[in-house]
Amino acid sequence: MSDVAAIEQLVKDYKALKNEIHQVIVGQEEVVDQVLISIFSRGHCLLVGVPGLAKTLLVNTIADTLGLSFNRIQFTPDLMPSDIVGSEILDESRQFKFIKGPLFNNIILADEINRTPPKTQSALLEAMQERRVTAAGTTYTLPHPFFVLATQNPIEQEGTYPLPEAQLDRFMFNIWVDYPTFVEELAIVKSTTSDTKIQLKQIVSGEKIAEYQELVRRIPVPDNVLEYAVKLVAKTRKDNPMAPQLTKDFISWGAGPRASQYLIVGAKCHAALHGRFSPDIDDVKAVALPILRHRIVRNYRAEAEGFSNDRLITELMK
Repeated sequence: MSDVAAIEQLVKDYKALKNEIHQVIVGQEEVVDQVLISIFSRGHCLLVGVPGLAKTLLVNTIADTLGLSFNRIQFTPDLMPSDIVGSEILDESRQFKFIKGPLFNNIILADEINRTPPKTQSALLEAMQERRVTAAGTTYTLPHPFFVLATQNPIEQEGTYPLPEAQLDRFMFNIWVDYPTFVEELAIVKSTTSDTKIQLKQIVSGEKIAEYQELVRRIPVPDNVLEYAVKLVAKTRKDNPMAPQLTKDFISWGAGPRASQYLIVGAKCHAALHGRFSPDIDDVKAVALPILRHRIVRNYRAEAEGFSNDRLITELMK
């Protein structure tokens, strides 16, 4: 199949996936779009939102429609790295045998990742980066494709272990899950308080996803789009000659090179999902907020003057 035909097929599958997901998930258009972009871009997602906004249900639904193995890990303060990676046990014949942990699945939902100590967070983040884990000196490769969708609750700071900025950088997207509108909430309450059961169809297989990921990487990018993405990231660094006054006034730390890489891959995927064979600057802008919002650190003045990360990024894109 040529790349042109493959992109046309990707658009069809993407629309079918969204239709299937929206049988269960009401609204949340942007959230669904961004999660799918990160999956086809081979990235990981952090979903941030208050409890009860169907973050877990969304990940469950997506795993069903993609026909991938799925596991949910509920993070707690007493969870150890061996609980998620796996551990060695002595079997009946007195030989050590490795029992794989829940990480050995295609999609991992890391629920409330900020509830577990740094040691366990690091084990998960290492698996995300390397796509393999080491236990008792032996390295095991994780299944392919492999995604981590982590959720975080922004309201409770009691008894949590916030992820350091350097570790947040491993996530391609930081997706803000907001409250539903009045009409959406009516639909949610209507559908969830009755006895209807929805059987989801599998739209795409694991092999197909791997093919689409490679297809996205092959898409060519014009030089002006590359320059725009790299310039936008450079503008977030206060010591950079390209940094505007806004950055010098309100940002203490800017985004690293990983942001530039993700902006380009995300723009390629955004273009492909909309049936275009090459990304433009608007595609970069479309993915910039979830890619940059967890990579810039505001200073006290920004907080005092009500400049949120999203507002700063929007200003820098003008």
